[in-house]
Amino acid sequence: MKVLVIGGGASGMIAALTAAEDPHNQVTLLERQARVGRKLLATGNGRCNLTNVNAAPSRYHGGQGFPAAALERFSVEDTLAYFRSLGLLTAVDSAGRVYPFSDQANSVLDVLRFALERAGVNVVCGCEVTAISKKARGYSAKTATEQFYGDKVILACGGMAGGKLGGSDLGYRLLKSLGHHITPLSPALVQVRTETEAIRGLKGVRADAGLVLKDGGDTVARGGGEIQFTDFGVSGIAIFELSRAVRPGQTLLLDLLRPWDSEALFAFFKARQAAFPALPLEDFLTGALHSRLGRAILRQAGLELSRPAESLTEAELTTLVRIAKHFPLPVLGTMGFDQAQVTAGGADTREFRAHTLESRLCPGLFACGELLDIDGDCGGFNLQWAWSSGRLAGRLGQKENL
Repeated sequence: MKVLVIGGGASGMIAALTAAEDPHNQVTLLERQARVGRKLLATGNGRCNLTNVNAAPSRYHGGQGFPAAALERFSVEDTLAYFRSLGLLTAVDSAGRVYPFSDQANSVLDVLRFALERAGVNVVCGCEVTAISKKARGYSAKTATEQFYGDKVILACGGMAGGKLGGSDLGYRLLKSLGHHITPLSPALVQVRTETEAIRGLKGVRADAGLVLKDGGDTVARGGGEIQFTDFGVSGIAIFELSRAVRPGQTLLLDLLRPWDSEALFAFFKARQAAFPALPLEDFLTGALHSRLGRAILRQAGLELSRPAESLTEAELTTLVRIAKHFPLPVLGTMGFDQAQVTAGGADTREFRAHTLESRLCPGLFACGELLDIDGDCGGFNLQWAWSSGRLAGRLGQKENL
């Protein structure tokens, strides 16, 4: 049987390797870039955070409950055993993130490339599929120079994220041409753009903050962790986690002293005022926060920095507490797909069978990875989805474990 895999990223490579485990299959992998796995090299800041030991369906968004079958059939433990069988040694950090022991993304890509060679997969790079059509049996994929045929086809084209590394809308266009629907697409795991007047001068400052994303009076999302101020807004893992819910016109509230509730913080400020009555307000929060961040809070509270601490009224102290606990940043949106780590949205999972990833509309057509409407949290979860879904798609609907 001829098997055609379109897309040579993480999910496409493992799908091709899985399909090739059946000696009756002739597997061809088509990749439009000059080499396979280009985006893989950029993950984890070049270290390749290939999975997370805490991967579970609850860490994924999009098609509700859809990832469970793939994650069960090819779990984190299965993934680590698989890569070990390819010769890769791994290490786990305190957050459960798994990296190659070498700390080099090349190690992950190399063991996959060598495995593709050993398996006899026909890898064709620099080959962009422009159209796909259903035949009496199987599918035909057209490129600029030739056509490829597959009795079964696996679409592993990825999403829009990381356009400079190969992200595109190719897979969505191919699926739509076959009658599939695509849910709205947006950048995810990406920096957030905000109005910057209130954080002017804070570029590079880091803080541990609680996060609440508000749309009018409604709470859209919550989070917390390290953030970093930028010249366009805010970044950091905690921001990435919220970014899929971000829309222009919302407000991001930062709790910049989250270990203390408002009552405890008010008491601290009162004690500080009593202890240092002549202290200029520009130094009032020094020792509690980064000095630049402290001054930004005071400015946002409408306080003149040259005033002495003893001049603060009860109402002004209350305002200072409120701003420190709910520092408002009007949201303009997110950075674009080029900066995003993953795409939120994708192929409507209701049109695919969760236990095989075969299309309900086009028998013999499978999809996996970021192309589907599944995106995970930051920290290796999206690559685990790539491995699990690619492995499942590569089984081509067969029930037995390959």
